[in-house]
Amino acid sequence: MILTVTLNTALDITYRVPQLRPHTTHRVTDVAERPGGKGLNVARVLAVLGHDTVVTGFAGGVTGAVLRERLAALAGSGSAAGTGTEPPRGRITDALVPIAGTTRRTIGVVDDSTGDTTQLNEPGPIVTTPEWSAFLTGYARLLREASAVALCGSLPPGVPVGTYAQLIREAHAAGVPTLLDTSGEPLRRGIAARPHLVKPNAAELAGLTGATDPLRAARDARRRGARAVAASLGADGMLAVTSQGTWRARTPLRLSGNPTGAGDSAVAGLLSGLVEEVPWPDRLARAVALSAAAVRAPVAGEFDRADYDELLGRVEVTEHPAAA
Repeated sequence: MILTVTLNTALDITYRVPQLRPHTTHRVTDVAERPGGKGLNVARVLAVLGHDTVVTGFAGGVTGAVLRERLAALAGSGSAAGTGTEPPRGRITDALVPIAGTTRRTIGVVDDSTGDTTQLNEPGPIVTTPEWSAFLTGYARLLREASAVALCGSLPPGVPVGTYAQLIREAHAAGVPTLLDTSGEPLRRGIAARPHLVKPNAAELAGLTGATDPLRAARDARRRGARAVAASLGADGMLAVTSQGTWRARTPLRLSGNPTGAGDSAVAGLLSGLVEEVPWPDRLARAVALSAAAVRAPVAGEFDRADYDELLGRVEVTEHPAAA
């Protein structure tokens, strides 16, 4: 199974309005709620791709209870993500650690007139020392069964800033490959623990290295400790710098929609490619196609399997001539 870690889970709420205008009252035409946080989003896409996943992290309060109810419904319904005709083959198992604090909410407001999304993210709950200890105990146990682990998202208050570095080192000791998807100081410290793969976006990569050129920044990130770097470049697709080579992948189609969750879909593509030992060009094509399909979907973090299959055939992957 693949283990996904989401220390700052969320209940994702998407509102749709005919047109978003400042300083006015809006009538919401549709509301969607789903369990969220980057690692949970990754797990849902992995389930569609046929991988069993276990999700861990924290959940608490009324919002946390709703999140777990929604997660249980997804796991039991056979429709963990997407709206395609083929049911997912993978299972999602809830191993979230209960806490006294209340899980945060994220609010996405979609403007139907433009397709643009405005995102509002609440802060996470404070995690106490006993709650953190309970998580570490469970994490060590779950690593014994994991084929890979994804460490995703922001850190809630009370969790040490060097947490991801600690979790990466524990995974290394257990012989489990790691993917890190975070930003800021947690990324800076985590990358020094030598994760197998990091997946920053261009801004996060620039913040880490100080370089605005993605290729230069990705190479710098590898020198800092990452064994491979897959950088999301928005509409320009994805860049991968690895020990085996350097590639860029993109779709020639102009896409409009909700980009929220697109990066998490890309992480699922990369992670599934890692455990399946898929060649890097095919991993990138999978990640870019999943990301693009997520942008097309009406609800953040979902994707249509038919869209993914169509887009996969359109992704262009080119190898960079220079050595990684």
